[in-house]
Amino acid sequence: MRIVCLTLLLTLLAGCTSGPQIDDRYTAIGQNSRVQYIILHYTSTDLPHSLRLLTEEEVSSHYLIGDAPPTIYRLVDENRRAWHAGVSQWQGRTWLNGTSIGIELVNQGYSDGPDGRHWHPYAPAQIEALVELLQDIVQRHQLPLGSIIGHSDVAPQRKVDPGPLFPWKRLADAGLLPWPDAAAVAQQQALFSTSLPSAAWFQAQLARQGYEVAEHGELDKATRNVLAAFQMKYRPANYDGEPDAETAALLLVLNSQ
Repeated sequence: MRIVCLTLLLTLLAGCTSGPQIDDRYTAIGQNSRVQYIILHYTSTDLPHSLRLLTEEEVSSHYLIGDAPPTIYRLVDENRRAWHAGVSQWQGRTWLNGTSIGIELVNQGYSDGPDGRHWHPYAPAQIEALVELLQDIVQRHQLPLGSIIGHSDVAPQRKVDPGPLFPWKRLADAGLLPWPDAAAVAQQQALFSTSLPSAAWFQAQLARQGYEVAEHGELDKATRNVLAAFQMKYRPANYDGEPDAETAALLLVLNSQ
């Protein structure tokens, strides 16, 4: 009798631990990926420290790409949340950890010296590995053009990565990023050279791009930080955060494409 009771108890426990029976024969067509963005970062340190930081601390990312050789490490499954973006906003969406894939590139970032700030370049092979990874992620998650952004885009008041030496144009050439038509920019720049738009105009155009920016018409430090983030991406030769004719032309052309 005790053997029968024990058998029944074990059967009940097995049923409890296995969970409910789920029928997977039907699939809804009204669905898409939870991933909306891919956010790019640099680690500000070398590969061994990057691996320790991203696996043994609270900060994490879905992928880490080394520099020599450019090995791609998967650290967090894409279906799970990684802690890479922090306080962030893009296109009105906030706290982007839950809706983004984070990719860290091993790169020292910058170093400050007596003659100014020096940025560290990216290894070409590392960027090629990134492009291949991005193409795969974009295809699998069916992400629209413009879904790949930098940490400095989503947190321009506190972050500058992936920095002015990151080759955004290479991503655009691979069909991963919208890029302004050079002839259209030159034409608009000539027009803006005679009459520069107001601070409110710049704020509205930056907001259309997706940036978090207060549209109060004042050219304050926060607005300059957002301008600098935009310039760092599309005009890295000069990212002083000041409104000028070329920046206005870039914004207008991008927002008109």
